[in-house]
Amino acid sequence: MPLDRPLALTQGDPAGIGPDIALAAWLKRREYGLPPFLYIGDPEVLSARARLLELDVPISETDAAGALASFDKSLPIYPVAAGALVAPGEPHTATAGGTIAAIEKAVAFALEGTVVAVVTNPIAKSVLYASGFGFPGHTEFLAELAYRTTGEKVTPVMMLAGPKLRAIPVTIHIPLKDVPAVLTEDLIVEICQTADRDLRSRFGISQPRLAIAGLNPHAGEDGTIGREDAETIHPAITRLRREGINAFGPLPADTMFHDEARSRYDVAICMYHDQALIPAKALGFDTSVNVTLGLPFIRTSPDHGTAFGIAGQGVARESSLVEALRLAAELAENSAKVTG
Repeated sequence: MPLDRPLALTQGDPAGIGPDIALAAWLKRREYGLPPFLYIGDPEVLSARARLLELDVPISETDAAGALASFDKSLPIYPVAAGALVAPGEPHTATAGGTIAAIEKAVAFALEGTVVAVVTNPIAKSVLYASGFGFPGHTEFLAELAYRTTGEKVTPVMMLAGPKLRAIPVTIHIPLKDVPAVLTEDLIVEICQTADRDLRSRFGISQPRLAIAGLNPHAGEDGTIGREDAETIHPAITRLRREGINAFGPLPADTMFHDEARSRYDVAICMYHDQALIPAKALGFDTSVNVTLGLPFIRTSPDHGTAFGIAGQGVARESSLVEALRLAAELAENSAKVTG
């Protein structure tokens, strides 16, 4: 089913590979069967990058309504000034405002319904922090933007989704030594409730199966290697099952990710960042997509960073962005079926 509205694709940090992979994806739009997307960023930066990479990409400035009509023959772009001259591989704090503005515009389009989903190119958090950006990262900022518009607070949930594994870290960008204190029964329950809801409404899975990893080696070995699995994780699973959510565990994390184990669940709920991201990236480094659950709009992102070291050199691979665009379109179609 073709989309009736485009996706919004933000430029990310303009000195990174966001412009490179957006250009490459558009050039191969027919080969990949990509849905139409509206690039939100600086037209001069995009044109300059195309010239540097010797890519023949016509660019048309338009809005969301015009993106569908123009996508086949030119890359549609909604103009947002970068804020400074941009050199590939040379990030500058003066561009932070433009990077933030592109994200804000994409979210505004999504919440007003003029685009079906938001796909974000990578940002450099250090660049944004230096300009006074007050959020840990993309995900938290997106939740704040949703709250400003809707007045409803949400807990965004990070999922890495690939062809072989979906994985969610309950705790994300905190030191490993702080995980036990942050990890609570209520937090695990809330993350799993959001995962169950979005797997049903956006991924089209009628009865999601949630495999819950233990925190400690051997899931605590009956309390001999830590008490968190028995005292925090197990009670959370009991609550979830009482609510009708098919959650099971806690499971030893070292036996959760082989082929046979993965066939038994739809998502792995992991207790900390690397417990989720190491297997996700090992099983699909170029094909995994960062998906934010719990937002009132669909958001996906390539599962990599700005890669300043290769920006403008013609070697950046567009594969993860392609998968992010495809998944965003798939989730939008599934959501339309549920609401329609």
